[in-house]
Amino acid sequence: MRARTFFIATVLVATYSNIVGQPSAQSAAARAQTGQKAAAAARTPSGSSWKVPMTPWGDPDLQGIWSYASLTPLERPVALGDREFFTPEEAAKREQATTEDAPPPPGDPGTYNAHWFDRGKVSPDLRTSLIVDPKNGRLPLTPEGRKRVAEKAEHRRLHPADSWLDRTAWDRCITYHGVPPVSTGYNNVYQILQTPGQVIIHTENIHDVRVIPLDGRPKLPETIRQWNGSSRGRWEGKTLVVETTNYSESTEHRFPSSEHTRAVERFTRAADDRIDYQFTIEDPTLYTQPWTAVRPMPRLTDYVIYEYACHEGNYAMTNILKGERAREAKEGR
Repeated sequence: MRARTFFIATVLVATYSNIVGQPSAQSAAARAQTGQKAAAAARTPSGSSWKVPMTPWGDPDLQGIWSYASLTPLERPVALGDREFFTPEEAAKREQATTEDAPPPPGDPGTYNAHWFDRGKVSPDLRTSLIVDPKNGRLPLTPEGRKRVAEKAEHRRLHPADSWLDRTAWDRCITYHGVPPVSTGYNNVYQILQTPGQVIIHTENIHDVRVIPLDGRPKLPETIRQWNGSSRGRWEGKTLVVETTNYSESTEHRFPSSEHTRAVERFTRAADDRIDYQFTIEDPTLYTQPWTAVRPMPRLTDYVIYEYACHEGNYAMTNILKGERAREAKEGR
């Protein structure tokens, strides 16, 4: 997204989107081959002599500003069945659609136009989902997990604003993308800094700063819970591995989660202009198995992160609650 200083009250872009256009007649084998070639090209650094840069104290250097925007959905759209890859034509059509503005439905004031959004592109390997395990590209929810998701959605439908507690953490300007993040329509940017013994991740949206110690200290006691959990890191060869636990029972991700969620992220510098990123989620209260998503993060060389003050004083929240009270009065409730 272009550098800017405006504040956005609430923009929620659906994570789970359907494929634009009709399925291609290209064979599954050909699609897979296309995707594999693209993946290989994406993984190959420019120049065979390229080496991972190192910090002065000897750690792999991950510093810089990196984008995790992606038009590849977290889950594979149901309509695609077992198709692992988009065709190049489908990917191009999907990307073209993000430059076009559709008029809002009647009664909807609309939001910013396509110029201001940062939706990214389809993954270079043309995957149809960020999830690579399970192979079907879908969240492996348990029946109890599905029930919890449905109950939460129904509660929010029936009680959209009884109080501020009915609103999301991002409506409340507490945290936006969460840890680990799943990209939305804007502000999908990490700034990574390093010092001896620590990695610091500054998230553009709602200015979260995550300080990740690398000194082997134990995780926080179970009684201490945080919105974005508690992260501990270590190096495995050239890969930074970050384990996050101790989420709050109020924590919300862009996927179903709970206070029992455990996330393991892996950051690998793959080229001067790319970090290969993956994360694995474990939560036996929601999922039948751990699941893993992958995403390349390109480097942004001409980008400035300004302060993101969300909506100062959170006037949007005040107006949401006032609006709901007015609606209730009009309906005689």
